[in-house]
Amino acid sequence: MTTTAMHLSSQLAVNVLDARSLLSAFGVLGVGVVLFAETGLLIGFFLPGDSLLFTAGLLCTGTADRGLKLSLAPLLVAAAVGALAGSQCGYLLGRRGGRALLARSRSARLHEGAKRAEELLERYGYAKAIVLARFVPVVRTVLNPMAGALRVPVRTFTAWQVTGGLVWSLGLTLAGYALGSSVPNVDRYLLPMVAVIVALSLLPLASEVYRTRRAAKAKEARG
Repeated sequence: MTTTAMHLSSQLAVNVLDARSLLSAFGVLGVGVVLFAETGLLIGFFLPGDSLLFTAGLLCTGTADRGLKLSLAPLLVAAAVGALAGSQCGYLLGRRGGRALLARSRSARLHEGAKRAEELLERYGYAKAIVLARFVPVVRTVLNPMAGALRVPVRTFTAWQVTGGLVWSLGLTLAGYALGSSVPNVDRYLLPMVAVIVALSLLPLASEVYRTRRAAKAKEARG
């Protein structure tokens, strides 16, 4: 009875902004739930998807934390299911009233993310925008309901969200696993590595923005 109470109190004390805390409290199941909330529910925009995936992959090696070791296969399944189901749920919510749901939020960060998501859809087209959004925090939360609200075709959205979702969720998880397997005592450098992973996740969007601006300048020069 005492052990159960202690376990429940540790779960209640979890820091939802910290990947290690989430994984210690909820394990593999927590990964799926967090990714579902981050990609499917507007209230989940603050959750640490990138760092959670990378850290979870790292903990599968057993080298980063003696008290916690995750299994890779169940983790990959949970990550993929959470990311894909969450995105599809967000899209369906958007089709039924995405703009109304967004209007109820008072978060400036969330509204800024919605603006960027809409710009992505308009500038790059459905396929590129849906894939790129996976790698941008907050934008990956709001693009799904925005796509639904803007009536992006269901087949188009589903095909590209699955593509982007698998690359994002499995890619970051396997990157953490590979690094943990090859670098001794890698947990000492976990925080700076997570920061690098988040920065790298922004590179696809930055590359597209650079290419678009360069093309626009070239067009102006010819005109």
